[in-house]
Amino acid sequence: MSDADACWMRRVIGLARQAEGRTAPSPMAGAVVVRGDRVLAEGWRRTPDADPADVDALRQLPETMAPGGVLVTNRMPSSVEAILSRGICRVVVGENAPRGAALRSRLQDNGVRVDVGVEEDACRRLNAAYLTVMSTGRPLMVLKAGVTLDGRIADGSGASQWITGPQARAAGHQLRNRLDAVLVGSGTLLVDDPSLNTRIDGGRNARPVILDSQLRCPPGARVLTAGRAPLVFCAEDAPHRTLPAEVVRVPRAASGEGLSWEAVFHAMVLRNIHSVLVEGGGRVHRSLLEIGAVDRLVLFVAPKVLAGGPGFVAGPGFALASAPAFEVISVEKTGRDVQLTFEPAHAAWRGRAPAE
Repeated sequence: MSDADACWMRRVIGLARQAEGRTAPSPMAGAVVVRGDRVLAEGWRRTPDADPADVDALRQLPETMAPGGVLVTNRMPSSVEAILSRGICRVVVGENAPRGAALRSRLQDNGVRVDVGVEEDACRRLNAAYLTVMSTGRPLMVLKAGVTLDGRIADGSGASQWITGPQARAAGHQLRNRLDAVLVGSGTLLVDDPSLNTRIDGGRNARPVILDSQLRCPPGARVLTAGRAPLVFCAEDAPHRTLPAEVVRVPRAASGEGLSWEAVFHAMVLRNIHSVLVEGGGRVHRSLLEIGAVDRLVLFVAPKVLAGGPGFVAGPGFALASAPAFEVISVEKTGRDVQLTFEPAHAAWRGRAPAE
């Protein structure tokens, strides 16, 4: 891998990320066609049904362009014929996916050099949600909380507005803009009455998802009218009510507490929800940690100490030897607060996805 290949691949990733949260169930993809240090064309997948990135880029090449261009893309290109017809002499691919072997062989048989695995970790991270669904059958779950230095999300009287500053809250809205759905439990719904919309210029609303086993959502809840129609999960034996939302009945968890995550995950994936921002409450966080389904943990830490009030994870303490553990991915100052991002050491998207 040359420095130039890596540089072009980073540009490809930036192109693909422009459609973050907008391509499920398809993966994000970008492509550039270059000759030397000059960009001849570029493209990316804009919507789930849009043309693949390589086709989008190749279409922009002039018909009279001389052969010898290099196609750089994060995923194996979809059209061998288009590559050959435009005189591409080399293809640089980021992600080494199982389906790529046959395409790679066809290109090489026709004299096109193919280099695979350039900036692969970054390419896989780009499509962490898609790869998690392909590997596990469930969405990528991103747990987010605004906490004090001692991990509290409210004081002893229940007051929580505002623990973090405006810049941290804006960063939280950016996460909503980039993920497919934003999820809360019924406790957060009833206490905070959140809108769960995205309040940034040019942003789009993630789909609200509510875990409400007894279907207690008030008819005047702000989430029902603030943006997209919510997806509300309740137990099969919950009372029948009419709400301006899609209500899905699922089995209860085997423990009898809460709903079956397996059923909830399955229903979300069927609705092309591949990434979920989990915003509370503590019992929902606890449940996901217990089943090992937290793929990313984002904490906005305010420089305050409350020494009382609820933490962002409910329930009894974990034993030290078996406590959920994460790696630090990034530390960033966000206004007066600190944004910490963690991931488990063995995230599902790091492995190889099944053939597509």
